[in-house]
Amino acid sequence: MIYLDNAATTKPCEEAVEAVVRGLREFGNPSSLHGLGLAAEKEREHARNAIASALGALPEEVFFTSCATESSNTVIFGAAASVGKRKKKIVTTSVEHPSVAVCCDKLAEQGFEVIRISPDENGSISAEDIISAVDDNTCLVSIMLVNNETGTILPVERAFTAIKKKYPQVLTHCDCVQGFMKLPVKVKKLGADFISLSAHKIHGPKGIGALYIRKGVHIPSLLVGGGQERGFRSGTESVPLIMGFGAACEKLSADIGGRFEKVSAIKSRLTQLCSETDGIRVLSPADGSPYICSIAVEGLKSEVMLHFLEQRGIYVSSGSACSKGKKSTVIKEFGVSDKLRDSVLRISFCAENEPSEVDQLIAAIREAQGSLARIK
Repeated sequence: MIYLDNAATTKPCEEAVEAVVRGLREFGNPSSLHGLGLAAEKEREHARNAIASALGALPEEVFFTSCATESSNTVIFGAAASVGKRKKKIVTTSVEHPSVAVCCDKLAEQGFEVIRISPDENGSISAEDIISAVDDNTCLVSIMLVNNETGTILPVERAFTAIKKKYPQVLTHCDCVQGFMKLPVKVKKLGADFISLSAHKIHGPKGIGALYIRKGVHIPSLLVGGGQERGFRSGTESVPLIMGFGAACEKLSADIGGRFEKVSAIKSRLTQLCSETDGIRVLSPADGSPYICSIAVEGLKSEVMLHFLEQRGIYVSSGSACSKGKKSTVIKEFGVSDKLRDSVLRISFCAENEPSEVDQLIAAIREAQGSLARIK
């Protein structure tokens, strides 16, 4: 199997699998006062410390959620509830993940003004455009760090730094799902009040995420009840999944730079082979994250290509995994024509991939070009 769909999900590392299994066997509730409960609490806090250390944050600034979608929903609706009565403007981009974009749609229906900054003719989003859209009526700015479909790196640090300097009360949120443990992500440098994270994008288990909340910033929770997570996110914590998240984070924290270099070489090999093959267009920017590269195989429908490759043991995506095969509006925002949108394949890497796998991918695509029916 050649797995090149790591932006959708990653294979859990052995350390994460072992931690989850250990957590299932050591089944205590961290809210219990007896020995089993205290042991579970200790494991939970060990994982929290690992994630906080990777972010350069305080442990008390990290809250566990069920996923990054919950994290982002909590921030956006929480900011609207806490500040939105006085300030009715939200600034975001037109290329955000649905977990942000749909929340903004809902708030627009409730009377909020939502400003979406679009890429320019070169496919770049300008920090200046983001900054200039913010004013005294803005309650929240939500910008992703790495686009999940093209790998485009957005100017979060530059934009947030300038916004905080001019409008310190404006809340800033960053979806770091495709950047965490792949690019250097440190809270002080990023300038975000909130950061959404997901475990299964970094070789951890599904069903667990985290939310960084800068100390001193307060928003209401979406979940109330027993007062877990220091009263912010009620509900008994899934300690096994939290342990798996922490174990994956500890493993990946050791060599972010080395993995980046390896994956960069793999992406370079892909773009080189694409340039040597008629009918393949690289859609992702050269200066984007090396972990994600979208291409278009002209004249061939992406869904047909996906299954053609799968029959040969090669797994890619026909766009964002969240879109379930629907045409991507995000790709269109980056200037891709409607005709090419039908032919997009998202190739996404991890450090376990090898350059030889790209060679096999391109060989299979060339085979498809010679045998599959063309889009009319």
